[in-house]
Amino acid sequence: GYHLFEWQPALKNVSASCHIGIINGLSGWTASVDDSPADTTTRRFRYDVALVSALKDLEEDIMEGLRECGLEDSACTSGFSVSIKESCDGMGDVSEKHGGGPMVPEKVVRFSFIIMSVAVLADGEEEAVTIFREPKPNSELSCKPMCLMFVDESDHETLTAVLGPVVVERNAMKHSRLILSMGGLPRSFRFQFRGTGYDEKMVREMEGLEASGSTYICTLCDSSRAEASRNMVLHSITRSHDENLERYEIWRTNPFSESTEELRDRVKGVSAKPFMETHPTLDALHCDIGNATEFYKIFQDEIGEVFQKVNPTREERRSWRAALDKQLRKKLKLKPVMRMNGNFARRLMTQETVEVMCELVPSEERREALRELMGLYLQMKPVWRTTCPAKECPDQLCRYSFNSQRFAELLSTTFKYRYNGKITNYLHKTLAHVPEIIERDGSIGAWASEGNESANK
Repeated sequence: GYHLFEWQPALKNVSASCHIGIINGLSGWTASVDDSPADTTTRRFRYDVALVSALKDLEEDIMEGLRECGLEDSACTSGFSVSIKESCDGMGDVSEKHGGGPMVPEKVVRFSFIIMSVAVLADGEEEAVTIFREPKPNSELSCKPMCLMFVDESDHETLTAVLGPVVVERNAMKHSRLILSMGGLPRSFRFQFRGTGYDEKMVREMEGLEASGSTYICTLCDSSRAEASRNMVLHSITRSHDENLERYEIWRTNPFSESTEELRDRVKGVSAKPFMETHPTLDALHCDIGNATEFYKIFQDEIGEVFQKVNPTREERRSWRAALDKQLRKKLKLKPVMRMNGNFARRLMTQETVEVMCELVPSEERREALRELMGLYLQMKPVWRTTCPAKECPDQLCRYSFNSQRFAELLSTTFKYRYNGKITNYLHKTLAHVPEIIERDGSIGAWASEGNESANK
């Protein structure tokens, strides 16, 4: 349904009309002379209309929250702040498998948001009170789709063209208040947007960074891959959208007339114009998947005792993988998958898997090392997986830094053959950045891309 609302001040470059349903995603996109018209189909809601609709869906919860906090209904007409999680993800192959529907391109990108919490600062109060918090932040039911487009997520030009108007609306809403009737009284809301539901590929795309294989391994700090493998734990978050924009300007203008290599080192791998602000965090789902992939490879290396070999052949490697897959299937009923996914990752990363796996590892001390490595990982995982670590796993939260230090020590000694001068992107983030993000945001798991991913399905 349509709801009446207004913005104060009125949104820049956005029409004031409230009665707008699904629109063509290319509208609001002004083609300049040298642009070819985007040959894509896209449908979206106007961002502000979608937000209003989502808020009105929560009207009862919000009013109830006010009552439960003992706040006088009529005293709270302004000072509402709403925090929004944004997610965006490419969907791979969506072409029709059998049947004679219309021809559609096979790649799709979905952009969605979810209202994470609503807080209110009542008149004369110091502290804002949270009156609504999304109980299931990672459910596909609470995840509101905003824009669907037939675009390959790697096609930077078309993606920026389609999401351009969304970015314009989002920026306009940041500097304005929404006046909307709630419980019969007009109330004013401010919005805080956090783009956290992106996998690393999408973050790099939106923030203008080089692709995931780059020397600049991290979307949160300036560390290079070699540096991150030498110093695994001590890094702090320094990157931000604004800094990326500044660095892009330096990359574009090369003010110090440096060589490509020097320039690249100065801008730390920013080589395209960032077009959408993401919140510097770590995506719990893809962290899980990335680390499971790595453990899966460590298992294979340990079966083949790579630590005492030089350059095993592909045949040897294949046989180790086959042995591991066979063992996992026989003992754990875990079928091998083409691409690592969340479910496989969750089942692989257990103490039980290690025990089964160790049956194939000849030396007892290597088995011990593997058990310890997995033990530490399982101690660390709840901290970035749970919705509220301070409540759900306080002990693991306290021990996180200690555990990550020991984990890093194991990697750089016992498993040195794999981590000499290199480390995977997600292992670096898991070891170096988790405590800082938790301290800043209170949670990593709640802000994951999982809801959007399962809604894709």
